[in-house]
Order: sequence, then C-alpha cells, then structure tokens
Amino acid sequence: MRQVKLGLWGPEVSEVCFGSLAISPLQGRVTEADGVSVLRYALDQGVNWIDTAEIYDNYSQISQAIKDHPDVRLVSKSYSVTAEEMRQSLEKARSALNRETLDFFLLHEQESALTLSGHAGAWEELLRAKEKGIVRWIGISTHAAAGVRAGALQPGLDVIHPILNYQGLGIIDGTLEDMLEAISFATELGIGIYAMKVFGGGHLAHDPEKALTFVRNVPGVGALALGMSSQDEVDYNLLLLSGKEIPEDLRGRVKHRERKLYIADWCQGCGRCIAACQQKALYIEENSAMVDAKACVLCGYCGRVCPHFCLKIV
Repeated sequence: MRQVKLGLWGPEVSEVCFGSLAISPLQGRVTEADGVSVLRYALDQGVNWIDTAEIYDNYSQISQAIKDHPDVRLVSKSYSVTAEEMRQSLEKARSALNRETLDFFLLHEQESALTLSGHAGAWEELLRAKEKGIVRWIGISTHAAAGVRAGALQPGLDVIHPILNYQGLGIIDGTLEDMLEAISFATELGIGIYAMKVFGGGHLAHDPEKALTFVRNVPGVGALALGMSSQDEVDYNLLLLSGKEIPEDLRGRVKHRERKLYIADWCQGCGRCIAACQQKALYIEENSAMVDAKACVLCGYCGRVCPHFCLKIV
C-alpha cells in the first residue's frame, strides 16, 4: 500500500482512507457485523486510517474493528457550533472509540468563510483540544470551493476533506475548475488534502479507472477516502490503485449496481430533508419529497432528519 504525506504537518498514511459511511447505519448497506468484517479485512490489506463522523453513528462498529490494529489512525467530524457542543463531540468520540487522543477531528460540511464564522466557538475549542494533545490534527470537510479556500486560511488548520471527481459532481458553489483552483491554493499553504466522492456518489462508478486516475493526478491531493462495503470491493479498489490485473470474476462481482435514494409513499412533505441536503437535490411536489437523481450524491444525510424514516439508499 503506497504511503503518502498528508500536507506539511500531517502524518504519513496509506493513499486509501476507508470511508466508513458505506458500512454505517446511515446508509444501511450491510449489517454491523459484516461492516466490522469488511473494515478489518481492509486494515489487514494495509489501509491504515478510517474516516467517520458523529452522524454516521458507527463508533462502536469501528472500535470493534480496530482492536487488533492499535496504530490505525481515525478521522471523525461533527457539526458542532459552540465550544460546549465541540467538547461534547470530542468526549463522545474519545469514549466510544476508546482513544485518549484523537488523530483527526474536523468540522463537518463547511461551505464558506461565513459558515466557519458561525462555527467559531467550535473551532476555538478544536484549537484548544489540539494544544492539550486531545486531537493531533484538525480541519474541515466541504462540498464547496469557497469552503476549501476559507478553510485553508483558518488558523491552525491541518487538513481539508473536499468533494472531488472528474465531472465536478456535488460541488455546491461552482465548477470543477473552481474546486481545482481552491485545492491548489490550499496546497500552496501546506494543507493536507484527501478527497471524497471520487465516484460521484456512484454516478461515475461505470468507469472506476478514469475516476481514480483523475483524482490521483490532481496536484496536492495526497489521498482519497473510498467507501467499501464488501471484501470484493476492497480487493478491486486496491488492485486498481496498484495497477495490477483485475480478475474477470472479481470484476464481475463488483460490477456497478445502480443505487438510488428511495422515498417512501408515506412521506408527508415536511421539508426537513430539503433543509439537510447540501446538494439541493430534494424538493416538494404534491405534498411529498422528490429527488433529482442527477444532483443526489447518495450520502444519505437526509434520512437522519426524517421523522418518519421515509428516506434511504437502496
């Protein structure tokens, strides 16, 4: 597994970060036990860091998987706004993950300087936690080019986790070129970059070689988070990245299956999901939520706010 340096101040990590959203209850692709098994398998193959978030609700799953891998690095994220909320998020992660020191902790889905200003209390608490040794590296995740630029200027920021793919799918405030320019700006300042949504929420999975090659060739992008929910997917992606031949039977088993956001017919059109969707992929029509499939990146974040459990990835 190729090792990369994550920015000027970050650690050396494997080029692939295990994106655990795909095995979390938020997406529900696999059982908790199967998710633990897949994650352990990936760690055995040399993947040495894991991306999660407070809303994924899978800290217990990860803590089980890493029992025999004490050196694996963990990334978590939260939507905390105030210092108190951030303290609670940090303590929750430390307790549930059984880690005295957290490797990475990020502010989740920051859109711009204005968004970061609104989370100033939480950021100041992250800085204090870093000074105390509670967290080693801090940063943000974002679907916005403006978020990358603003994050790069945050005092004490080490890493940014931006959305990036060859079609620019999921960028909420501009074009692919805007995102590439923002990443270049952050890289010049020494920020570590690891990309998300390389396959565009599944929309680009029909040509995985092209998707991976594009992101790997973007200057400044050190690593990429890949969501994997089976051992076959782990094998397929690692072979692909190593440039080795992929057996036809494995290719066939991992053949892309179209996924979609399912909205149950008992939806009452309350609109909470719309407010939660950064991609603006949801709208109300005839008293029910509807989805623009081309805009949806299948994150499943909308499902967590639905009071009637109407939304899920299938």
